[in-house]
This record gives sequence, C-alpha cells and structure tokens, in this order.
Amino acid sequence: MKGTVIKSTGSWYQVLLTGGSVIRCRLAGKMKLDDLKLTNPIAVGDVVQVEKEAHAEDQGIIKNIEPRKNYVLRQSPRKRHQLHFLASNVDQALLIVTMREPNLKVGFIDRFLLMTEPYSIPVIIVFHKSDLFISEDVIQFEELRELYCSLGYTVIAASSITGDGIDEVKKLLANKVTLVAGQSGVGKSTLINHIEPGLTLKTEEISDFSGKGQHTTTFAEMHALTGGGSLIDTPGIKTLAFSHLEVQDIAHNFREMFALSPQCRFADCTHRNEPNCAVKKALSEGFINEGRYQNYLTLLEEVEDQNYWERHSDV
Repeated sequence: MKGTVIKSTGSWYQVLLTGGSVIRCRLAGKMKLDDLKLTNPIAVGDVVQVEKEAHAEDQGIIKNIEPRKNYVLRQSPRKRHQLHFLASNVDQALLIVTMREPNLKVGFIDRFLLMTEPYSIPVIIVFHKSDLFISEDVIQFEELRELYCSLGYTVIAASSITGDGIDEVKKLLANKVTLVAGQSGVGKSTLINHIEPGLTLKTEEISDFSGKGQHTTTFAEMHALTGGGSLIDTPGIKTLAFSHLEVQDIAHNFREMFALSPQCRFADCTHRNEPNCAVKKALSEGFINEGRYQNYLTLLEEVEDQNYWERHSDV
C-alpha cells in the first residue's frame, strides 16, 4: 500500500493511505539518506510503501521510501553531528518572522533561505504581527521587502488581529504543499489557525520574563487545507547552525552572489579578499546589500571555525 507520512513522533509515523485512511507505522530496520547521519530518516511529506502488521489492522511497517523531489533539513539542535528533516516533497516554504515580540533577527531569514535554496524551493516571507509595527518598523519592513523581492522571494505583512495579509497568504497556499516554519513566539500556530480555522492548533503567549517565544508544536505534522493543498507545521526554531556545510555551500546558495560568481577571477572565490571578485565589485557599487553580505561573512566564519575544530578535535 502507498501513503504519505503526515506526522512524525519519533519512532512512530502516521501515514495517510491512498484510500483516505490513516495508519500508525514504524520503520522496517534502519534507513539512510545519501549516507547522511539523520536523527529522523523519514520526513513528513515522504511517500512510502506500507505493509499492514498481521496482529494489528491499524498498524503497519514502512518498507520503502519513494524518491524525494526535494527535502529541507537542518543541523540537529541536540546532536551537532547529525541532521534533522523538516519536511520533504514540498512545493514552497512559508517563513514567519516578526518585527517585534519577538524582535526581528534579519540573519535568521538568510539562515533559513540557506536550507531551501539548494532545491530552489520558493519561499514566502511573512512578517507577522503587522498591527504592532511602529513607524521605524514600517521603514525597515519596506527596505527588507524590496531586498528579498528583488532576489525572487515573496514578502507579505500580515496580522492575525486585523486580518491584514491573511487572504493574500491563503491564495498563495492554495493547492500547494507548504512547509511552515519560524522562530518560537512569532505566532506561527495563530496565523495557521486564521488561515485554516478548523485546525485550532495550540497557541501560547510569549514569555513576559524572557521576551522569547515558547514551543507549541512538538512534532512536524501535515494538515489538509479546505481550499486545496496542505501545510506542514514544524516546531519553532530557536537557532540554525550549519556544521554539515562547506564554505562553497554557503557561497553557492546566496542567489545574488552565485549569479555573479562566474565573473570572478577564481572559480572557488569566497568573495572576501580575492582579486577581481565580481561580488565585491557589485557590493562597492551598491548592487549587493551590505547587511546580507555581512550575514554571508558570518556564516562563512562559522562554517570555517566548526570545520577547523572538527579537523583538530583529535589532536
């Protein structure tokens, strides 16, 4: 039998079978993806072959995973040397951020895009809680919208309080499989409840003490949309690190820099101090955003530092 994984709870998976029924499944032995070390070898969104267990009609065994058209994975937040699936077989991603409550970290946007860019997954960036914007927030939002729209991403301001932007988001989600992600506290579950009121996902207020969000989604789960398509809700993300990447992985997945890289003197140019660098030239002429370039440099340094300690950990 064929089905789609709609929820992952660790060692058990809920699989929506082709006929419409849902069955609780476990894995048949160990599975790997391209020899990567994974905390969860199966992702929500995976199409799998299932065999029902003889002793339990409502339970099954996942025998095989069909080839994925794409997947989004991150470094495991608990096990630095392992990777963790967020989802697979998605049409697009919806990244939810806020200008305040919690305060915006622009670098987080670029870190998230580093996960989706390898498969050229379209990303919609929603600046939630637009009802809280003050004048300086509006100015910054317009600057960021101009920046990310110029790079080919979609940017929307939305509010679950006033309803602004909600219909625009709904239209973009129709008949698509969408990964939904964001840092803790940005109101991800609240926004999803306004997009699809029948879900009534659990929500939680931001901690007044820390000013930070708290996790309300524990496991990744796929939800059907009444207008067609589905959402894959994922746990709130606190930080994103990339110890599994190399320097060129970073350089190749910043769109505007990759587009200019064939004009650089060196094929492996890191766009820092190399002579005749097309990216540095574009930066000096104002065609590359300075803030995004600084985020790029920070990521390069992190990857180089992590790789250095990996190589010298046994010395």
